This record gives sequence, C-alpha cells and structure tokens, in this order.
Amino acid sequence: MIKPHKLASLLLGGLLLAAGLCGGADASGVTVEKVQFKNNDITLVGNLYRPADFDNSKKYPAISVAHPWGGVKEQTAGIYAEQLAEKGFITLAYDASHYGESGGEPRYYENPSERVEDIRCAIDYLSNRPDVDADHIGALGICAGGGYTIAAASTDARVKAAAGISTYDIGDAARSGLKDVWPTTPDGIRATLQDIGEQRTKEARGETPRITKLLPTERPGADAPQFLQDAYEYYNTKRGGHKNATGNFRYVSTLRQLEFYPFGMIEFMSPRPLLLIAGSKAQTLYFSERAYELAKDPKELYIIDGAKHFDLYDKEPYVTEAVDKLAGFFHTYLT
Repeated sequence: MIKPHKLASLLLGGLLLAAGLCGGADASGVTVEKVQFKNNDITLVGNLYRPADFDNSKKYPAISVAHPWGGVKEQTAGIYAEQLAEKGFITLAYDASHYGESGGEPRYYENPSERVEDIRCAIDYLSNRPDVDADHIGALGICAGGGYTIAAASTDARVKAAAGISTYDIGDAARSGLKDVWPTTPDGIRATLQDIGEQRTKEARGETPRITKLLPTERPGADAPQFLQDAYEYYNTKRGGHKNATGNFRYVSTLRQLEFYPFGMIEFMSPRPLLLIAGSKAQTLYFSERAYELAKDPKELYIIDGAKHFDLYDKEPYVTEAVDKLAGFFHTYLT
C-alpha cells in the first residue's frame, strides 16, 4: 500500500477540495487546487498540484495525468500527480468526460477518441497557465489512460515527453480479449455488434440505457483470474475505492472501443521520448511490450520486478520506484 504519510497528504488534500478550498497545502507541502477546463461543450474538473516551494513569479514544467478506465482523479492518478509535484512539477489529474465531477452525457460513456481529446484539452489548459512553461509539458497515463496518453502524444507535438504506467490497450482487449483473463472470438464480436445495434435502437426510442458493471461486484473466488481478484481488491475495497468510481459502464460505448487503435500513430511520437513502466508479473505487460516494439527512439520499457498490474496503482515499494523513474525521465526531457 501507499506509505502512511503519502496517504495522509492525499486525504488532507481531498478534504480541502471537498470543502471547496483552493490552494490548500497537504502534509508534503504540495498545494492542490480544484480547476476546470473545457473539452468542447463538456466541463472537465481537475485537481492541480503545485510543488511545495512554488514561486508564482516562475514558470514550471507541467504534466497531465490520465486515470484508468472507470477510475477518477482521486485514485491512482492523484497519487502520481501529488508525488510528481513533490519532485518539482505542476501536475493535473482530472476526471475524464462522462466520469466523476466532470460533465458529459450520457454518463459512464467510455469513448476513446473523447478520452484522447480530454488529454489534448488538458494540454490546452496547462499551456495557457501563467505558471506553466508551455514548451515543457509532458503527459502520463495509467492503465487505459496510458493507451490514451500514447495516442494523444503521438500526434500532439506540444507533449514533449510521454509515459504510461501499466498501459492497457482498450481496443485490443475489446477485439482480442485480455490474455488468460477473458476470451474473445470473431463470432463473439459479431454477436456483440448485433447486440449493440439493437440496444442503440431501443435507447433511441427512449428505452432505459443499458448500464453494466466494468468489474466484479462480489469478491471473485480463489480460482478466478488474478487480474480480476486484484481489480476487485483495488476498486471495491477501502484500499482504492472512491464514491465517484462506480464501476458503471454504458454498454453501447463498447463499439467505440472496438474501433480504437491507440498505437496506430506511435511512430510519430519520435523524436520525442516515450517511457513505458510495467510490472514483471502484470497480466497487461504485453501491451507495454507491443507499444515499445512499435515506437521509435528515444524509447524505454522499464520493468518493475515482482509487480502486477494493479500494484503500480498504489502499492509500495512499487509506486516509489515508478515515481523515481518518472521524475528522472521528465526532469531529463522537460527541464
């Protein structure tokens, strides 16, 4: 789990935000402020973190932080944003469109192209802040947020360095299944497409939208895939659960995932650097390996020994190792 003093600082920051306070300092000296910015007509809500020694007469390198599919800014994205702020960066963790405190209807609609645009809009916002050096902005994403970050950074030249933690290719998982966790076949995809079409027709005539659960609502048995056991442990217990991370999922948005290829333009990330961090025991490691193979230099695949996918969300010593690696990477390319 995350170190006690880190947890205390995150909780304090959360209490300040819940009270509507801006610029409150947490236990580490990092200040956190609730901010808003736009993705077209959707208002996105984020937490902006500033270093403890922040000087408003200076400009700082900045990093946007994209949360996992179904997550919110107060979870793992907030952990990384706060700890990178401790390392001297201005960081922005925000709720994606249709999730958490951000706007967007219908709710729980996981549209990858919109998630990618959220990141670009976060860069828009950071680029126009007087305390941010617009020529030194990076992007970080966790899980599906890592895939979205790679997609955004590949074509947004304002992102001078990008990184993914436990990167998850949501498109490939929809089309091919997650290795050794859930299978998918071409016939299964055809049946899903037929079902989605029928469901869209129903919803278009006013019937109740179909909301499913992204993760198990009851603790999986010991014979269940480890990935599902770990997902439940993080999202559905006090460890990582949050009231705004409901696990709800708008079923018809599956179509958007099937169409998505986050690494489709990854070659255009070069000559800007890409860092991929994954656990040696992560069920999703192959996504990071694939991204690394497709990317051009400069690139690095950094493996954290013994870590599984969800360990990198909040568990020590894995998070500290990941943050130290990220800080070195971003300091090299953003400062």
